[in-house]
Amino acid sequence: MEMKQKPPEGPQLLVVDDDQPVRSLVLKTLQNSGYACREAANGKEALHILAENPVDVLITDIQMPVMGGIELTQSVKQQYDCDVIMMTGFVEDFTYEKVIEKGASDFLQKPLDRKELLVRIKRVLKERENLKERERIENELQISLDRLRKVLDGVVHAIALTVETRDPYTAGHQRRVADLARAIAVKMGIPEVQTEGIHIAGVIHDLGKIYVPAEILSKPSKLSEIEFSMIKTHCQVGYDILRNIDFPWPIAQTVYQHHERTDGSGYPRGLQGEEILMEAKILSVADVVEAMASHRPYRAALGIDMALAEIEKNKGRQFDPSVAEACLSIFKENGFAFEQ
Repeated sequence: MEMKQKPPEGPQLLVVDDDQPVRSLVLKTLQNSGYACREAANGKEALHILAENPVDVLITDIQMPVMGGIELTQSVKQQYDCDVIMMTGFVEDFTYEKVIEKGASDFLQKPLDRKELLVRIKRVLKERENLKERERIENELQISLDRLRKVLDGVVHAIALTVETRDPYTAGHQRRVADLARAIAVKMGIPEVQTEGIHIAGVIHDLGKIYVPAEILSKPSKLSEIEFSMIKTHCQVGYDILRNIDFPWPIAQTVYQHHERTDGSGYPRGLQGEEILMEAKILSVADVVEAMASHRPYRAALGIDMALAEIEKNKGRQFDPSVAEACLSIFKENGFAFEQ
């Protein structure tokens, strides 16, 4: 049984030139310096070799029969992870800038200087090594970031569940508000990173209700003025719990402001217009729609049509017009519906 040859270790180089003496000179120079090299007489031969053997650096002449160096370089860059060094004796036709634009990593002038050839090879290989190391580090960081996000999601949903265990009548409210807020943000073209923060704020926007007595949360009749004042404290309490957590988004402020209204009629601080975060403006609309559309201990569900009518009625007054329009649009044009 024929044993497969073990591929040579270290960087793999391919020399492409139709001029045999030049090709031999380059090969000998590189091999004497310890590099593993293959050779080809034109671009087509080189592509056949590349299809079977990985190559780190390809050193190619520009003007060759069958397939020249420019066409070869363009094919290589489209198909393979390989750096290209071009060489030519016609420097008046091929400037360094033009060659680099075609995808080459470096450019050599014929007749070749052996020392310069080796210096250029080392430089390209070093840059290649550095790039691979950066990619490795970036991949590791991305994996770590993904893990942290999963942990964060787990913690956030655990917090949301804590609120729901005390207020079972509104179970799922925070998640549905978060889903609608995210859909509104996407409709508005809010950047993905900011949208992620809006969704997380939505999942825990009623966190402060853990301070409110359970009998008030589940009271089947209209709240007294004192009881409603207790309910209103949940914005401040949620903010106090979250403000020292170093989220990459303004989660605490968004939770604090989600009952503010653009005309100043909201609570807890009566903020107006631009004083309110866009994240909170989006969350406030989503919160109103979900609350009106769903059942509450003190009333039956009012339905989505009445909820949207409320947003339409107060668009430009209590609710930011761009947020209100996006919300109405995703229900009427995009068919958004709450998941049960």
